[in-house]
Amino acid sequence: MARVEIYTGIFCGYCAAAKRLLQQKGVEFEETDVTMKPGERAKMVERAHGGRSVPQIFIDGEHVGGCDQLYALDSAGKLDAMLGLA
Repeated sequence: MARVEIYTGIFCGYCAAAKRLLQQKGVEFEETDVTMKPGERAKMVERAHGGRSVPQIFIDGEHVGGCDQLYALDSAGKLDAMLGLA
């Protein structure tokens, strides 16, 4: 199974939705809350090529974007393969 990392923020509905989709698929993920961690937020922005909003999601080190992009991959039938479920 793929390694999934998700950078999140407190009270973030998009973060909750992205985590919910991953949980429904039975995927474990590493979550980093960047709300009060400027160092972690800076790391996220660098890894996400300037992406400042949360969530920022990485699958096997590849930046896939945020919640909308995660759901778009799922709708296109590509997410399961990326996660190693197919």
